[in-house]
Amino acid sequence: RQSTALFNGGHIGSGGMADTRNPDALNHEDPRKSISAAPSFEEYLKSRGGAPAAAAPAAPAPAAPAAPAAPAAPAAPAAVPSAAAPGSDGFQYGIYDGQKWDHDAKKAVYDQWDPTAPRSTLNFNPFETFGGNSPDASGIYPGENRYKDPIRGDVSYAIMMAEKADIEAMNANPKAGDAPGAPGRKN
Repeated sequence: RQSTALFNGGHIGSGGMADTRNPDALNHEDPRKSISAAPSFEEYLKSRGGAPAAAAPAAPAPAAPAAPAAPAAPAAPAAVPSAAAPGSDGFQYGIYDGQKWDHDAKKAVYDQWDPTAPRSTLNFNPFETFGGNSPDASGIYPGENRYKDPIRGDVSYAIMMAEKADIEAMNANPKAGDAPGAPGRKN
């Protein structure tokens, strides 16, 4: 089959339309095939309600090096939030409901977890999996009633490796009473 494309000097494309790669204005008898002159960048910014950006100020000269400081003290752990009051239906979500559910939050919940007490939204192991899934901030698993997709923290390979080492240390030294079938466990 033969091509119907027209090559008229490089600025009329197939279908008879002007080639927009050519920056020059083109006035055609059919206004739909015309290309108007493009505004300058400054004119474009003015039409958008902005003005050209001013030049950035010069960077200050670097200061003389200071004497080495003493090592910083480790940051204090964040305060553990208190549980919200139960809703009108009597259901109480976990203490990190609606907040970032990262490794530090899970460790805080794990530290409060008592495996010998009945499992609840305030007493659960956040590192325990069920059916291959991890619980939300209230100990509820995907597919269960009232599950909420948690607000997750940042993830990188280095962070994941640090968390993995931390979890392996916890698994090597389980809490007293933490055994399959314990009241505070799902499994």
